[in-house]
Amino acid sequence: MLNRIFLSADIEGTCGIAHWDETELGKPDYAPFRQQMTREVAAACEGALAAGSEDILIKDAHDSARNLIPGELPEGVQIFRGWGSDIHSMMSGIDASFSGAIFTGYHSSSNTDKNPLSHTMNLDNTSVRINGIQASELVINAFAAALYDVPLLMVTGDAGVCEQAKQLNANIFTVPVSRGCGNGSISIHPAQAVRRIRETAQQAVQAGIEHPERFAIVLPHHFDVEVEFVKHSRARRASFYPGVKQTGPRSVRFSSDAYYDVLRFFLFCL
Repeated sequence: MLNRIFLSADIEGTCGIAHWDETELGKPDYAPFRQQMTREVAAACEGALAAGSEDILIKDAHDSARNLIPGELPEGVQIFRGWGSDIHSMMSGIDASFSGAIFTGYHSSSNTDKNPLSHTMNLDNTSVRINGIQASELVINAFAAALYDVPLLMVTGDAGVCEQAKQLNANIFTVPVSRGCGNGSISIHPAQAVRRIRETAQQAVQAGIEHPERFAIVLPHHFDVEVEFVKHSRARRASFYPGVKQTGPRSVRFSSDAYYDVLRFFLFCL
């Protein structure tokens, strides 16, 4: 049985979001989307609990990491607010004791046009690639879960990131709630998003209970990471990290056989 679920919650893939002001603590447009983010996370938890999960750890994984409204989440869950200052970043708290992972509110990567807020980890880079794949936070964090043999059961967010989840493993359940259109987004109704997320989370966890091997993400044996920064000074700074080679005025490369080393590179250089 999937007794423990790890849930990583972002906001730029939350239903309806189209502008940075809707994602930032303290901005006047933030409150309704903070509320929707919380509703979507609560729905995923409710679905997982209905499927038999007994313990859920939620990592508030956006910006301040103080976005979710704890009192509006179902009882029986734990929430990790603030940042752990460790290599796991948006996956802080993950370990081998978890039987499955769920990502909510996820978004497409930098160097793509699938979300008006497309980016990878921050706005300081224009491209992050792992073994030639345009690496979204989905890819980075799915690999982090795989480091502990934790299968990825479900992803919610924009259509682009849901497509990428299916490319990682076609069995992953997805709930696309929006799609990018230029500098805007086209979304389903927020209540419909909540309902679909709840129903899909229950299906995903039930399927994971029966066949957890179907949701496994297989880590590559070797990692070639390429980052192109917005500013050339960031590439020069990163070039002093052990093992990093500067490949252009704004780009660097890092290689390793260990994904733990890649996460450490991201912590200090990305």
